[in-house]
Amino acid sequence: MATAAASAAALFAGAPGPPDAGDGTSGTPGSSGLGDAYFPEAGNGGYDVSHYDAALAYAGHASGRVDATVTVTATATRPLTRFDLDFRGPKVSAVLVDGSAATFTRSGQELVVTPSTPLAKDAVFTAVVRYAGRPHPLKDGALGTYGWIPSKDGAVALGEPDGTPTWLPVNDHPRDKATYAFHVTVPSGLRVVANGTPGAVVRRGATTTYDWTETSPMASYLAMIAIGRFAVRTTTAGNVPVITAVAPKFAASAKKLERTTVAALRWGVQKFGPYPFATAGGVIGGPRLDYALETQERPVYGGFAPDDVFVVHEMAHQWFGDSVGLRDWKDIWLNEGLATYAEWMWTARGGGESTKKTFKRYYTQPGGSPVFAPPPGSPSRRDLFGFSVYIRGAMCVEALRERIGDGRFDRLLKTWAERGRTAPVTTADFVALAERISGRKLDGLFNAWLYQKGKPKKW
Repeated sequence: MATAAASAAALFAGAPGPPDAGDGTSGTPGSSGLGDAYFPEAGNGGYDVSHYDAALAYAGHASGRVDATVTVTATATRPLTRFDLDFRGPKVSAVLVDGSAATFTRSGQELVVTPSTPLAKDAVFTAVVRYAGRPHPLKDGALGTYGWIPSKDGAVALGEPDGTPTWLPVNDHPRDKATYAFHVTVPSGLRVVANGTPGAVVRRGATTTYDWTETSPMASYLAMIAIGRFAVRTTTAGNVPVITAVAPKFAASAKKLERTTVAALRWGVQKFGPYPFATAGGVIGGPRLDYALETQERPVYGGFAPDDVFVVHEMAHQWFGDSVGLRDWKDIWLNEGLATYAEWMWTARGGGESTKKTFKRYYTQPGGSPVFAPPPGSPSRRDLFGFSVYIRGAMCVEALRERIGDGRFDRLLKTWAERGRTAPVTTADFVALAERISGRKLDGLFNAWLYQKGKPKKW
């Protein structure tokens, strides 16, 4: 691993640093967004978060009330007179910075915080936010229902792309990864599942508190909490604990989810390299959402029992999307195209349809088909999770494999997966790595498959 990691670091020397790193000597406000192409108000400048500690008390389904104390530990990347957190949740009662009361205002998704004393560049500080009320989900015709979503006996929090601020004050952009600790108190009889490693379970009268810790840096949209009457299973794949949880309605699928998750993890290690996180698993429960989400270490299947291809897709994301994270949402094909291609590889592994035959089957579609439109390299916010991002993105990967050959392609996948240890990525980074490993100019291939309108004819 040391050799592979060093190789990846050398290939990507000079990658961009923390968001909004300023060199000014006088205090200024941190920016209220990072300028993402599709979510320009998402994220905030002037600081880099290292850790979130979220203590939540959920009153139960009848009221849906959450009482929260969230502590954000961050480093100022420039002198700051004030800074923003992304938060669309319930009424905030207090904000403290380094233990002192701070003034704050709400403006759209922004929680604007003014410390009693300006923050110096490179200062490590804590911001504590207290709120209480009922969080509500976001509903978007193109993106679906996401954020804090009530269920019949609890709730599930699923953030992609910008839903985490419905319940967590956060620097909400993939560029700013951090570690997390969750302490969730619920009525006894309910269970809590979240990212990472389980900790203490403490019962006090009619309530029980569950601790979970995510020690690997995580993008905010991958944070997950699921509350319900789950049956939890634990096994291992190699030395990785695999923790799965299913709602009572899906009890018959519990063993299959565990078995398939273990198989997909073992296969992913062979194809993509070492598993990047401390634990793995999956959750079936919550309301029927008709989508799954690759929440870090523990994907959630929104109210349905997944088949093996669904599980493989979400497990592939642990390498491509979770560990290797985006710099900008417009490059989402890097996540979804590679995870979809993993499905094709999985199908082909046991004598099923080859990746080349899968490519050809899709290529028979007309140029105006959703398979090809819009081009996946710049799909627009509305088409962020459109069919072409997944399928044409995967077709780009197959075209690349055929161009550079299996040996170089296998090396590319494993080297790219190691890339997650450093900085957020762009399509240009992937193209550069593919060209370095293959020794070929590949801009024509990538331009054809990612940016040209209609069905690519030549590449």
